This record gives sequence, structure tokens and C-alpha cells, in this order.
Amino acid sequence: MAPPLGNADANATGNDRHPPGTTRRSLLAGVAALGALGASGCSRVATASSTDGGDLLDRLKAQGVVRLGIAGEIPFGYIDRDGRLTGEAPELARAVFERLGVRRVQPVPTEFGSLIPGLNSQQFDVVSAGMYINAERCQQVIFADPDYQMLDAFVVRKGNPKGLHDYKDVVAKKARFATGTGYAEIQYAVEAGYKESDILIVPDQVAGLNAVEAGRADVFAGTALTIREVVKKSAKAESTKPFAPLVKGKPHVDGGGFAFRSSETRLRDAFNGELRKMKRSGELFRVLRPFGFTRAEMTDMTAKELCRG
Repeated sequence: MAPPLGNADANATGNDRHPPGTTRRSLLAGVAALGALGASGCSRVATASSTDGGDLLDRLKAQGVVRLGIAGEIPFGYIDRDGRLTGEAPELARAVFERLGVRRVQPVPTEFGSLIPGLNSQQFDVVSAGMYINAERCQQVIFADPDYQMLDAFVVRKGNPKGLHDYKDVVAKKARFATGTGYAEIQYAVEAGYKESDILIVPDQVAGLNAVEAGRADVFAGTALTIREVVKKSAKAESTKPFAPLVKGKPHVDGGGFAFRSSETRLRDAFNGELRKMKRSGELFRVLRPFGFTRAEMTDMTAKELCRG
């Protein structure tokens, strides 16, 4: 999901970032189903043990279920039209946790900006939402290594009349800029010189598409995969080519992965061990490919690298 920044995650009440083979209709259906499941999915989990490394993995094995915090973003983690939890992160969670001896996954839907606060307040066990790994978030939670890497893209009007291809274009042409609650794209625009108070913040990619189609925004920024999916059925909007935003003047590639409470290093390390095996065998790509991920979006980056910023 375009994943958001640390401070935005903690304070926002909105959302974030991808998958393929879905239409705008199924996007909307997933969001609607999410709302229906929200009330039943938010009971708290037991408080983590003070044992070194945490004992959550042992407890998850004993109870046979892990609760996944998701944010209703296609293709990262969402509820489909049949009420089934799916997306690249939940499907990967199923595969990894089965290998760890946990048979079942249970969704806990929330807004993207509430994922880290919800994790740290024990509302679920793991963030399974394709969240970008960055220095701000790494101060609040610990991450497994990224399971994908991603560039940005824009939703623009058909023909891209303002010629918007990156954040510098948005600033230079004084375009009306929109992105999602807590998205990393907020900071990328600000770094390019856009005034943060002028950014139109919307709940998700569907609302961003609507803003561009209705003329309330010239551009909506998100992950390349999310953007190309959301515009598929639009008669008024299109996606720009993917690009790397500039961070400290250098092109930056984001990576997304699973987040865990800081005390649960044993669970994070066990998850990482299985993830590495899946990367080596090619199983990771087989899990992610149905959601529109390509081999170009596979990565050997580590969480440690991304946490350094």
C-alpha cells in the first residue's frame, strides 16, 4: 500500500498501497466488505511476554491462528467480493505461518494510518499490508525483510495534459496534488518542494482516482502497481510510467514487508527464515505473481538497509 510515514501512521485516521486482476468494482467491493468485518475483527490479543525475544510465536502455534492487520488496499491486503481475505501479504502470511505451525490467519481490518498503533496496542499480531519499511516506522516496530520492491506512479487525466511525470513536475507546474492518508508519497512531494498543507489527503486509491476524474486534483500519487490497477476501467484517467522518487537528492526504491511489535524478535526472525527459503526456491514470486507483481519487483534488500533510510 503506498505505505505511510512513521508520524503519519501514528496520527492519521485514513489509509494506504497494490494488486492485479482486479477492477475498480472489485476494489470498491473489497472496501465495503472490509467495513462489514471491522467490528468483529478488532478484539485484543494477549499482552506480549517480557521473555527475551517474546513468546508470541509459541502462543500462535498453541492457538492455531494469527491475526493480521490489513488496510483494504488492493493488491496488498483486502477482502474480496466473496468476503475472503486475500492480497499479496495475506497469501504470503498463509504460506509462511503454515510453515511455522500456525494453521489459520484471521483478518483485522483497519485504516492504513491505524496499522502501527493497532499493532502496538495489541489489536492484532502482525501488520500484513505490504507496508513500506522506512526509518520512521523502524523506530516504532520491527520489520521482516521486504518481500517486494516498488516504484511510484501517478493517476492523471487522460493524455496527461499537465505533463506530470514526477514530483518535481508537480511542484514546477503548480499541480493540485493528492495522495492517501499516511502515504510515503506525502514526504516525497514535500521533499520536492510541495507545501504539505496544500496536499489533498484522501482515504485510498479509489478516492484518489475519483478526485482526479472529478477535477478536484490534477494528480494522485501511489505505488506503481496500485495506480495501474485502479485506472484500468477509467475512461477519464490513466497511469504515468513508474519512477523512483528522490530522497536526499538520490533515486529511492521502496520495499514493503511485515511489521511486528518490537518485543517479538523471535517471531520476526522465524518469519524471516521462511521468507528467505521462499525467495531462494522461487515460491515467493509464485505467491505474489497473481497480484500483478513482476520479477522486477522481487528484491534482495534487507529491512536493516531500509531502516537506515
